[in-house]
Amino acid sequence: MPTQNVAARLAGLLDAAMDGILSVDEEQRIVQYNRAAEKIFGWTAEEVIGRRLEMLIPERFRPNHAGEVRRFGQTGVSSPRRMGGDRVILGLRKGGDTFPVDASISLLDSPDGKLYTVILRDVTERVRAREELATFAAEATSVREQEKTRIARELHDELAQSLTALKMDTIWLRDHLRDDPDGASAKLDEMLAMLDASVAATRRIAADLRPLVLDDLGLGPALEWLVQNFGQRHGVAASLEMEEDLDLPEPYATGVFRIVQESLANVAKHAYASHVRVRVAREAGELVLEVQDDGAGFDPASPRKPQSLGLVGLRERAQLMRGHVSVHSAPGQGTRVEARIPVQEAA
Repeated sequence: MPTQNVAARLAGLLDAAMDGILSVDEEQRIVQYNRAAEKIFGWTAEEVIGRRLEMLIPERFRPNHAGEVRRFGQTGVSSPRRMGGDRVILGLRKGGDTFPVDASISLLDSPDGKLYTVILRDVTERVRAREELATFAAEATSVREQEKTRIARELHDELAQSLTALKMDTIWLRDHLRDDPDGASAKLDEMLAMLDASVAATRRIAADLRPLVLDDLGLGPALEWLVQNFGQRHGVAASLEMEEDLDLPEPYATGVFRIVQESLANVAKHAYASHVRVRVAREAGELVLEVQDDGAGFDPASPRKPQSLGLVGLRERAQLMRGHVSVHSAPGQGTRVEARIPVQEAA
């Protein structure tokens, strides 16, 4: 009876464990299988007890896995060891799906022979998050490189060329100032016009990098300037709905400004829209940003083109503020980008 009580207590502990636990004998037949393992693999204990461990392993890995378990048993090591070394191994569910598993194995010499116990955990979400993080980091780097390329191109096309032309005009003035005063006067007028255009281009490039109105007047006036400037530059009717006296501390103010700015940039590049509506409002402790256009739209479920980074920058900025971005669109029905940023803590 005491032995039965101990066995029942042990079985209860195994079933209460959060991780999957199973044991196999020297023939790699399953002799123990807890409830967590049932949830992970989809097989019940009645369905697996007495069957070989290979039923839980993808077929292409079975020969190597069996050899690895035998080698582990030959070493006589009883302390747990991570299976697969630094690699995440794959398990096989009842439905035939494979999934990543973090597993460790230990050996116990019992009166009935060697007993191998495997403790395992389904790490599908962890692996997916790691892959998404790597993709996200690569795409974010690409976004930054594209932005640097754009700035370099604007500096070259608008400032470097203007400075080169001004230098040539200055040389012409030096050589013709005395013998052609009327021509020199006309040339000076041209140079002044070119200088005005260069100053305006410099201010525009600087405003794209960091708008002074955001630092000087705050988030509300900065958004008003952004939407108005967008409409004038791209010939798109743009409206802004925003509560009065909207203000946030850093880094929220800059983050919100950039989300709206990058959403409008996406509209300019891809939407072919005639009207854009920007809405900024507080709702239940969140700041809600909406940028909606009446443009071409797209299918959010369709595969993204390898070189199309789309909303990566928006999601990056929202995640840095513990928020999230959602996209609602359909071909021919425009696009609505919605960002929700928790601002209770910021306020």
